[in-house]
Amino acid sequence: MANNSQDIKTHKVKDVILGIFLNLVLILFSITCIFPLVWMIYSSLKEKRAFNADIIGLPKNPTLVNYIRILTNSDYHLGESMMNSVRTTVLSVFLIVLCGFIVGYILARVKFKGNRALYGMFLMGMLIPIHSLLVPIYVVFNKVGISNKWFTLLFPYVAFGLPLAIFLVEGFVKGIPVALEEAAAIDGSSFSRTLWSIILPICRPILVTIGIISTFGNWNEFSFALVLIKDQALQTVPLALTQFKGQFASDYPKQMAAMLITMSPIVILYFVFSKEIIKGMVAGAVKG
Repeated sequence: MANNSQDIKTHKVKDVILGIFLNLVLILFSITCIFPLVWMIYSSLKEKRAFNADIIGLPKNPTLVNYIRILTNSDYHLGESMMNSVRTTVLSVFLIVLCGFIVGYILARVKFKGNRALYGMFLMGMLIPIHSLLVPIYVVFNKVGISNKWFTLLFPYVAFGLPLAIFLVEGFVKGIPVALEEAAAIDGSSFSRTLWSIILPICRPILVTIGIISTFGNWNEFSFALVLIKDQALQTVPLALTQFKGQFASDYPKQMAAMLITMSPIVILYFVFSKEIIKGMVAGAVKG
């Protein structure tokens, strides 16, 4: 009995030591993730000369001059670029969620010849590297005459966002009991009413997740915007940030201030819908 109690105490001590060690590792990992953001925040409060003198150190004389210059100087066009990004992101995310929901539901519920082949074709869209299509898309868009327009970026954003949306919706809808739709049909509900009044509310968690993922991707997308947009009045946020980098020198504090301004809407959006994202990912994993 004495040996058993001693073994139990030994195991408890080992568990406590292991728990402390794992917590320390996780704390250190969290610090490495959080520090770059903290560094950006306090570095944006420095002037260029102070930043070059001490890159890591805290600002001795914090100032908001970088933010004031960015917001008041019309040469940067940051506000206009943010509005372009908002318009492009909102429209593309709406189309991705809408089309992804409809196509995903049809592939999950409607049985027709070529159903799996069509589904596989959509899934292959997730395997195609974006950069391999930049030149072909640039050539096609120029020949058709739809490059350098306010709606130009909608086409690639929606096309590359649909495969993931369809994949998630199709897996989620398969987890919904067919009996719900059969009961609705017996009560006289039409196909469209069942789709929008019954299935859509049930799919809300996964649709919110798709919307957030698409928003992050489209807001930060750079490659297509760089290749397809030439007019400064149509540039998006990632393109606008490049003007803070010079050929021989860069104003890093001002660039960090601009990055914080442009990323603030996305950060706020993430914290507002963080619970919905977790619910959608968990529900999608269980139902898929």
